[in-house]
Amino acid sequence: MDAWPPLPLADWQPTYETLHMWTQIVGKTRLALAPMQNHWWQVTLYPTARGLTTGAMPCGGRTVDVTFDFIAHTLDVRTSDDRSRTLPLAPRSVADFYAEYTSALRAVGVEATIRPKPVEVVTAIPFADDRSHAAYDADAAQRHFRILLSTTRVLEEYRSAFAGKASPVHFFFGSFDLATTRYSGRRAPRHPGGAPNCPDYVMVEAYSRECASCGFWPGGGAMNEACFYAYAYPEPEGYARHSIAPAGAYYHPELHEFVLPYEVVRNASHPDRTLLGFVQSAYGAAADLAQWDRATLERPVANAAR
Repeated sequence: MDAWPPLPLADWQPTYETLHMWTQIVGKTRLALAPMQNHWWQVTLYPTARGLTTGAMPCGGRTVDVTFDFIAHTLDVRTSDDRSRTLPLAPRSVADFYAEYTSALRAVGVEATIRPKPVEVVTAIPFADDRSHAAYDADAAQRHFRILLSTTRVLEEYRSAFAGKASPVHFFFGSFDLATTRYSGRRAPRHPGGAPNCPDYVMVEAYSRECASCGFWPGGGAMNEACFYAYAYPEPEGYARHSIAPAGAYYHPELHEFVLPYEVVRNASHPDRTLLGFVQSAYGAAADLAQWDRATLERPVANAAR
């Protein structure tokens, strides 16, 4: 099985947009049930061997988890008292998915009140009214999932070299990206907010500490292809002009981040090593220019991605 399969944005964009809304619906369940953590880490989804999961969420005296299975193409809702419901992942509107999913939650005795509109998208159609997003290409969804797994493998290797505060490798349903973030330990200036259909306080909390973040994004808007990205907040002086490895990586002035097109990694002789070099290079630029205490924050590792 190809660990780095092709994923041209135009070929799967209808499925991508539909799946974005589906993951928002499920992710908002996590927001409703899980206790608050710094930087909204409690709302994310996590890669598994088969898809993306909420992980265990408290629900009164019980626990529930919800998992997208991109091999069997099902959505599985399971509780700790052995109640479950399964929905097929197949072409259907966001409105129908929302109705079926909330019905499945009620069937297993889970009450989760969510704000029934998407966030971080320009056009926020209420889930119950959204019949414009209704595509599901199972092959494309699985290829995207395989890229998430491969990216997770490399980012876990990258994360292992940091002894300071660092996020898990996790999937943000709002922006539909897989990310991990390192922190210097210092407070950051108040973030200005401005994400579409998202209260400013969300971004204020997300960027309350100085950080360097990286991850994978399927693209959209100013980026017409899938890419890996890296950025720093606050962005230190000279960051945009810094030389970044490998060849093919560049600073995107509209996104205010370094990007490495996915195709550069996919076609590299050593994809894992190429991606690891990119995220390490971008982090090094951020940490050096912002004068992080790298001797304290970093640790040696025995292995490198291959």
